[in-house]
Amino acid sequence: MLRKRIIFALIYSDGFFMQSRNFRLQKVGNLNWLEKNYKFQNIAFSLDELVVLDASRSNKSISDFAKTIANLVNDVFIPIAAGGGIRTMEDAELLFKSGADKIVLNTVLYENKDLVRSLIKKYGSQSIVASIDYKKNNNDFDVFTNDGTIKIDINLEEYLLYLENLEVGEIYLNSMEKDGTGFGYDFDTIENFESKIKTPLIIAGGAGNESHFMDGLKYKNVSAVATANLFNFIGDGLPKARKKLIESGENLANWNVDN
Repeated sequence: MLRKRIIFALIYSDGFFMQSRNFRLQKVGNLNWLEKNYKFQNIAFSLDELVVLDASRSNKSISDFAKTIANLVNDVFIPIAAGGGIRTMEDAELLFKSGADKIVLNTVLYENKDLVRSLIKKYGSQSIVASIDYKKNNNDFDVFTNDGTIKIDINLEEYLLYLENLEVGEIYLNSMEKDGTGFGYDFDTIENFESKIKTPLIIAGGAGNESHFMDGLKYKNVSAVATANLFNFIGDGLPKARKKLIESGENLANWNVDN
């Protein structure tokens, strides 16, 4: 059985890392701030992976973002999935060359499935994470692209099946309404959809403590839980959360999180 994972997501925008709540961004600090105040070397044993997303709303630059990834990997010795603004094979290649182990795709999944297939053919499905940003709409679910600004004409269930047919490696399922709240994942939606596809899910949006991680990892098709909440998990929050999950019998890699 594959081990489940804890993922930390960093939201990047125009040279700074951000705190997001319902996709409204608030500046936290640049890379120097991140290295000074959030020492990834000290919490490396608490995490299985980093996801770094470029949410720049204007003047999105894949080259600037790639430089940030290259600087980040100098201090982070865990796998990194990076995305935001990938529109060409060259964009993806630049992120891989800058140190990303996987790429995260969003808008291009809907706008250019031929490119997605080419990326999978070249790098393998295990290197491709499909990101979905969604909101509830009465009894349905709307899917958004372009940093949560454009609603597409496919509902969530249809889109999940569409991505499964593309054979992406994992799906990063992010609730825009739960984003940054710290009140817990959108468990009703996860329970409704996780068994309908075989592609593993990374769930995101709403994590605020280890009990949310624990509840999310109980689902068979949830391969990982993600949080982007810098403030809830700063300090020893993540080491404590991982230790508690391991002690509860959760199928996580078991190393010494006290290091």
